[in-house]
Amino acid sequence: MRVLLVEDEPAIARDIQHALAGTGYVVDVVRDGEEGWFRASTEDYDALILDLGLPKLDGLSVVRRLRDEASTVPILVLTARGAWLQRVEGIDAGADDYLTKPFEMEELLARLAALLRRVGRHVTPLIEIGALRIDTRRLRVMLNGRAIELSPLEFRLLRYLAHNRDRVVAQSELVEHVYGSDEPESNAVEALVARLRRKIGANTIGTRRGHGYIMETPAP
Repeated sequence: MRVLLVEDEPAIARDIQHALAGTGYVVDVVRDGEEGWFRASTEDYDALILDLGLPKLDGLSVVRRLRDEASTVPILVLTARGAWLQRVEGIDAGADDYLTKPFEMEELLARLAALLRRVGRHVTPLIEIGALRIDTRRLRVMLNGRAIELSPLEFRLLRYLAHNRDRVVAQSELVEHVYGSDEPESNAVEALVARLRRKIGANTIGTRRGHGYIMETPAP
């Protein structure tokens, strides 16, 4: 899952980025509303976490512009304590949920997961596909009851394919949602899939030549 965080307070941005990355999200961070609007308009994100008090372009304007452009990206807005009017305006402008500062990081993670579930991103803490069990909160993977050690990139790839099971995922989409703004080498996804297959089974991830990769729900 790829998330854009638009927050101009460095300490808050750092803490949120660390928490999201620690649970397997790919996080891009920008510091002002103008760049946040541009990135959200031109790139593919699963969700947007947006502070309303931003330089250059305020958060409400970012929300309105995105909705005017018919963007359906889920938006979680962050507001200062007591700024109830901003919260109302944010929802009216098209935000999906809000969180008041200061907040517990666990609440932010729970709100984001709930928001993604509501809009059909199928985020759930536990995913079971056949003998494979993926705990996205604890970053644990079990295969036939045995713990499997994965690198952060391997876990992101597995999580994204599992969340999108029974759908062919293009290689370009995997690059965006596994590597984020980093530019991997041309064969990086193929190599990553190969390493993951060696750990969880060669048949767990299918290849559709010229289209991408798929994890399919086993037949009953």
